Amino acid sequence: MNSKIIARQKIRYRIRKKISGSGQKPRLSIYRSNRDIYVQLIDDQNGVTLAAASSRQADIAAQKVSKVESSKMVGSAIAKKSEELGIKNVVFDRSGYIYHGRIKAVAEGAREGGLIF
Repeated sequence: MNSKIIARQKIRYRIRKKISGSGQKPRLSIYRSNRDIYVQLIDDQNGVTLAAASSRQADIAAQKVSKVESSKMVGSAIAKKSEELGIKNVVFDRSGYIYHGRIKAVAEGAREGGLIF
């Protein structure tokens, strides 16, 4: 396997040892592919995904914007879904990615949408 992927996996496992989500304060997990970005609100105690959003959703994919701007829209979309579920606080899980660019844009969009982390 690629050493870059292995390094990210090690960082990811180190982060996951320290954080976990509950029903009241779920984990906001991010996956970033080359083209798209996916976020989930996860309750680790019950092993359930509470809500999800991605840049492949019709309303976000229809807009021809940069990947960073679409990531910000994904952050605000997950904030809107969590608000409908009555969730304000989350634990941010960057999944081993460096906190800049698209990951930072998701976090900013979620914060502007009303999530606290």
